[in-house]
Amino acid sequence: MINRQREKSFEVTKSFDISKNIVWQAYKRVKANKGAAGVDEQSMNDFERDLKGNLYKIWNRMSSGSYFPPAVKAVAIPKKSGGARILGVPSISDRIAQTVVKMYLEPEMDKCFHPDSYGCRPHKSAIQAVAVTRQRCWEHGWLLEFDIKGAFDNIDHLLLLKALKRHTDSDWVLLYIKRWLKAQLQLPDGELKERTKGTPKGGVISPLLMNLFLHYVFDKWMQIHYLKCPFARYADDGVVHCNTLQEAERLKAVLEKRFKECKLEIHPGKTKIVCCKGDKPWIKYPIMKFEFLGYEFRLRTARARTGRLFTRFMPAISPTSAKAIRKEMRS
Repeated sequence: MINRQREKSFEVTKSFDISKNIVWQAYKRVKANKGAAGVDEQSMNDFERDLKGNLYKIWNRMSSGSYFPPAVKAVAIPKKSGGARILGVPSISDRIAQTVVKMYLEPEMDKCFHPDSYGCRPHKSAIQAVAVTRQRCWEHGWLLEFDIKGAFDNIDHLLLLKALKRHTDSDWVLLYIKRWLKAQLQLPDGELKERTKGTPKGGVISPLLMNLFLHYVFDKWMQIHYLKCPFARYADDGVVHCNTLQEAERLKAVLEKRFKECKLEIHPGKTKIVCCKGDKPWIKYPIMKFEFLGYEFRLRTARARTGRLFTRFMPAISPTSAKAIRKEMRS
């Protein structure tokens, strides 16, 4: 009885009001998503050997303001196009802590996001982005495809925190996000690398922070300045529909400048203007197809329900995705 009273008294004096239940719900989400061990090499089975104690430790430290994230484990993941990207893998405990913050922050923040932002959001998917892009390719003759070079690695911390403060005044949420942004990266050889920008691709909170940053850098900016050019964005990949070639060229130049102002860079090799009017024989343009979210959009012949053949700009699995699937099946 005395121990219970002491524990209750201790909980009342906590710096931040974080419920034990949300830590439990965060653990269940992390367990469902599986994932590799972090720098401490602790697997989910290892974590669950003292589940109650480990979850209490996370809650206790987060509630008192004494939670400091460990370094993030750098893992090289092969790209479909060749080369590798660095994925930052947090520890099991850190993923649970990040999920706690995400569960507090995401419900209200997601309401503010643009309806045509489809990446890493509740009730949004890549196939929805593909469907709306298919429809708009029929309505607009030109398209600007863009990709942000190293978007997760180059997010400016000061600009991100400025955007974050517009959506929350919670001291503990801001405190822990600042700590996660500065958490060191542990390279495969064991070297610890300081981080002054970016958010690790692989962190639980990172996709939400990426969407917040690009909401102000791109989505909201487009809504104000280019309302008549609909777009679909999935994380750092996006397409914008235009009515004329001149409009697409002007938008490409303006977007390059806009991203540069926000400390980001459009990938020169993956950004291009595409003509979606391939069924018009008098239009000669060198680029009349593009890839978006694993699909290749180009002029295709299809059959209507009535049996009549017609030609339209439509998506199908891209050669890059098909090649990756065949490689996986062979292995």
